[in-house]
Amino acid sequence: MDHFTENYDIVVVGAGHAGCEAALACARLGLETIVFTVSINSIALMPCNPNIGGSSKGHLVRELDALGGEMGKVIDRTFIQSKMLNASKGPAVHSLRAQADKIDYSMAMRQVLENQEHLTVKQAEVTELLTEENKVTGVKIATGGTYYAKAVVLCTGTYLKARCLCGETITYTGPNGLQAANTLSDSLIKAGIRLQRFKTGTPARMDGRTLDYSKMDEQFGDERIVPFSFSTDPDSIQKEQVSCYLTYTNEKTHEIIRQNLDRSPIYAGVIEGTGPRYCPSIEDKVVRFADKDRHQVFIEPEGTHTNEMYVGGMSSSLPEDVQLAMYRTVPGLENCKIVRHAYAIEYDCIDPRQLNATLEFKQIKGLFSGGQFNGSSGYEEAAAQGLIAGINAAMSVLNREYLTIDRSEGYIGVLIDDLVTKENIEPYRMMTSRSEYRLLLRQDNADLRLRKKGYEVGLISEEQYQALLRKEEQIEKEIDRLKHTYVGNHENVQALLKRYDSTPLKSGASLYELIGRPELSYEAVAEIDVARETLPADVIEQVDINIKYEGYIKRQEKQVLAFQKLEKKKIPSDIDYLEIKGLRKEAMQKLKDYAPASIGQASRISGVSPADISVLLVYMEQRERNR
Repeated sequence: MDHFTENYDIVVVGAGHAGCEAALACARLGLETIVFTVSINSIALMPCNPNIGGSSKGHLVRELDALGGEMGKVIDRTFIQSKMLNASKGPAVHSLRAQADKIDYSMAMRQVLENQEHLTVKQAEVTELLTEENKVTGVKIATGGTYYAKAVVLCTGTYLKARCLCGETITYTGPNGLQAANTLSDSLIKAGIRLQRFKTGTPARMDGRTLDYSKMDEQFGDERIVPFSFSTDPDSIQKEQVSCYLTYTNEKTHEIIRQNLDRSPIYAGVIEGTGPRYCPSIEDKVVRFADKDRHQVFIEPEGTHTNEMYVGGMSSSLPEDVQLAMYRTVPGLENCKIVRHAYAIEYDCIDPRQLNATLEFKQIKGLFSGGQFNGSSGYEEAAAQGLIAGINAAMSVLNREYLTIDRSEGYIGVLIDDLVTKENIEPYRMMTSRSEYRLLLRQDNADLRLRKKGYEVGLISEEQYQALLRKEEQIEKEIDRLKHTYVGNHENVQALLKRYDSTPLKSGASLYELIGRPELSYEAVAEIDVARETLPADVIEQVDINIKYEGYIKRQEKQVLAFQKLEKKKIPSDIDYLEIKGLRKEAMQKLKDYAPASIGQASRISGVSPADISVLLVYMEQRERNR
């Protein structure tokens, strides 16, 4: 019997946060793209926390937007509370975080996909990867249909051979009780792809009517809401916001957990997968931080269409009876009713060291991979990888230069480099501390760093690009004007300095010098700046930060130049590490396994020492001379 066949330029497997970005990028670049999902209702699903952004994750969403991604635009349309985290600290760690309406977010993204030209959305389980002579040729679905393609992007999330665990109960489903994908793993192994088992978890959802909010601290959104997307007009998103609430666990909670650890699948040895260290279950927290007498619990609404409340900070895989007893010890949750119990989910993902920095498999041409399938955690990490995998799948079909972002250019670069270069034994989570250049990689300047790359790829319009150039010019001109605008030690100047507890002037100074003082700012000196013109808020922000942190920024820029020197030293792909005399055995093996693209990347592989790098550099120079 002849089975149904179709031809596409690109197939995307999975329509979670990674799959959506990958599929949209390919279709927007004019390629006929089909995206498969096990359920249309799971498009851009938020199976865990109901928010986008947060510390360092906000940076990723901003960068994704600067490159032409969709996540920032959709959350701006569907948020119910928005907050700038770390606002009291320096600009390097400011991170935007928005509470989402889960249903609205998913529906809004689905609407974008369904109305995107060149994009077909199909509900079907992909069961087989088709390859020929180490090149991908398409996929097969459960009903037998074959879809041929020039490139395939795998964004399977947590669905491959997924099983959910709650105490002694195991269900073989994906997140939220959705169908798991049980067949594709075997096909990937057959194609020579190494898989590993990871786990993640989610807390219970409560009926909000059964909670007593008077026993909790109310958490409000920002007075002035800052959008995620550089394309969103800030005035268009100012609205009334919902509240979140903060409460705490206590010794009673911890006692119940300790008494029932033997019933937790994590501690009973039922779970094979490794869980995320930076997002531990409540039982992990109680065991690992035994000295802590309480842990924060965030009560967050799942949306405006529902009474469900998410219990942030208390994910668990304990049995349901223990969950209820444990949750009811928390102030405000004494009479809580659980709508959905907490569970752990275990799934197949890849060892991401099989990928290049382009997110293409080293051994299979035209096969790309993004999201949690790459061993990461989080919606934002997933979306960022999905976008890069999608762009590069499109570049491979169009025979254009691949897009890579290095560690000095963006958090996306840090994320991908860490995944493909370092050994990750648990789901990888982005943090500001992972970036060496975080003063340069701020969320406020993501457009100035990456918009041009998005434009060159073809995902940023001419209009958006011209707006960026105007912004750059305004920043430059204003900084230059401030450098050449001098004020004397007049009465009004000295009065201003006194008001801000700033050292009085003995002679004249430029406005640039005054703004550079920690206690002053661009706004603070407004009254003595007679030639000032009205500038957009985002331009003023850049002027302020660039003046304030000039010394630190220059220092980091020097470090980046040294880093880029090593990144530019490309390692020939045909190099045989086993014949390099002077390399330690471990380094030989690691370099052979990873096949790093540059000296910079080689230097970041654990087990490769600075001495090994010196040996490698000498060998490369000799090899070049002998040619």
